[in-house]
Amino acid sequence: MGISLEQAQAAVQAAHQKALAIGVKMNIAIVDAGANLVAFARMDDAWLGSLDISIKKAKTARFFDMPTGDLGKASQPGGPLFNIEVSNGGLITFPGGLPIK
Repeated sequence: MGISLEQAQAAVQAAHQKALAIGVKMNIAIVDAGANLVAFARMDDAWLGSLDISIKKAKTARFFDMPTGDLGKASQPGGPLFNIEVSNGGLITFPGGLPIK
């Protein structure tokens, strides 16, 4: 599924509103079907260290078409995807990345 710039910007705005509602300062990344960055926003005072994390979360959710937290459960020691986070240039396997459907 492709995503237009307009759709990606709307997704950023929706995520921004959710972040405000739950009181969390976020870096928000939206990628297209090829996992290429389409839109990004950094909320005021969001952690600088999570800039790269937010993009990798978006890419990870797209690569596997599942929330990153679900992938994290399968990547624990003894799990079927143990150590997958070291593949594909570094995946993020903790919650926060969501696929766009």
